[in-house]
Amino acid sequence: MKAIILENSNDSLTCTLGTTSLPPLGDGEVAVDIHYSTLNYKDALAITGAAPVVRRFPMVPGIDLSGIVSASRHPDFAVGDRVVHNGFGVGEKHWGGLAERAHLKGEWLVPLPDGISLRQAMAIGTAGYTAMLCVMALEENGVAPEQGEIVVTGATGGVGSVAVHLLAQRGFEVAAVTGRVEEAEYLRRLGAKAIVERTELTGKIRPLGNERWAGGVDVVGGTVLANLLSMTRYGGTVAACGLAGGMDLPTSVAPFILRGVTLAGVDSVMCPQPRRRRAWQNLARELDQALLESMIREVPLEEVIETAPAFLDGAVRGRILVPICPD
Repeated sequence: MKAIILENSNDSLTCTLGTTSLPPLGDGEVAVDIHYSTLNYKDALAITGAAPVVRRFPMVPGIDLSGIVSASRHPDFAVGDRVVHNGFGVGEKHWGGLAERAHLKGEWLVPLPDGISLRQAMAIGTAGYTAMLCVMALEENGVAPEQGEIVVTGATGGVGSVAVHLLAQRGFEVAAVTGRVEEAEYLRRLGAKAIVERTELTGKIRPLGNERWAGGVDVVGGTVLANLLSMTRYGGTVAACGLAGGMDLPTSVAPFILRGVTLAGVDSVMCPQPRRRRAWQNLARELDQALLESMIREVPLEEVIETAPAFLDGAVRGRILVPICPD
């Protein structure tokens, strides 16, 4: 099969487009002919070697894929089933989706809901699925449109773009934070009512700032998340799912014990199947597919390696779709 292949020899990483073979299908595994994959921030870290994402070599990166079951040794899946996969260490510890085929554990796969094509599933991908998990976390913590404005950081990225749209669809007034103000019109098309320059959240951190937002979705971490928490209104919730701005969180307990703010951690990698399936069902119902199309840039498998560094430069807008064997 054709695949992106990562190898490491004497601490020297190489990434090439080549051919390789999968091992025989194991008990409980499912063979998937991959129709679409994506390029995500984590994939970019793996491909460029900018962070030690990959745990074993050789590795086929790609944390996302959608496709058709071609063989199955798992009772829940049959040949011809449409499936989607996100997370579970695939592309890090297990060969991933930037290839023509994959062998995956059946318990990792989600049957694709009606109303979403294989292409749309990867237009959504881990980014959109994570955005929905964040929206669900806000909802479960009682955040409602009538409580005030919601903020989304990293709004032009994959998670941020979908989060802006999903929250707007649910009736929230959305403030989109970006360091690329030239993308303001794009964000307004997604449903943002206000554009906030990132510099407003990168300045001096105060234990408590002026109460500004009823809640938020943060993909950045670090100083941005610390400032966001300090400006969250009493009883608000911030769903945090990323660390593009750093692993540290230079804040105090003040927002939590003086304003009752909740910091809700959102993990998409090991998310349990019932919640995972609920997120995908919600996406099938709520996403405006025409608007989703406006978030997509297609990149062929042959151009994935040269495209990956754009993520590290903050130059990616929306979602990057990788057609493998298109419908």
